[in-house]
Amino acid sequence: QVQLVESGGGLVQAGGSLRLSCAASGRTFSGYYMGWFRQAPGKEREFVAHISYSYGSEYYSDSMKGRFTISIDNAKNVVYLQMNSLTPEDTAVYYCNANWMGPRRDSGYWGQGTQVTVSS
Repeated sequence: QVQLVESGGGLVQAGGSLRLSCAASGRTFSGYYMGWFRQAPGKEREFVAHISYSYGSEYYSDSMKGRFTISIDNAKNVVYLQMNSLTPEDTAVYYCNANWMGPRRDSGYWGQGTQVTVSS
């Protein structure tokens, strides 16, 4: 049974930083794309970033590239999202994702989400 458990969300002031973690378990993730989506109140879920579990290739949403950095610790099966220069528009529930279909694909396994709130 696949489990994705997020942590690291919270309240931060605009301009601040947070690092999210996602601990993955339950199967081998070779060939998977691991990463993050987010959903703000009243909006659709949107892609944030993916990283190839096997090759480490990184994929970002254009609007977050340069501010967010995704990384992975394969030994621990943990995916990280370092978020810098946060703005109130980054306020959302952030969901960990693992999928085999490809980068940016909204499919596969999901975590329960972690709330990120950025105050102005």
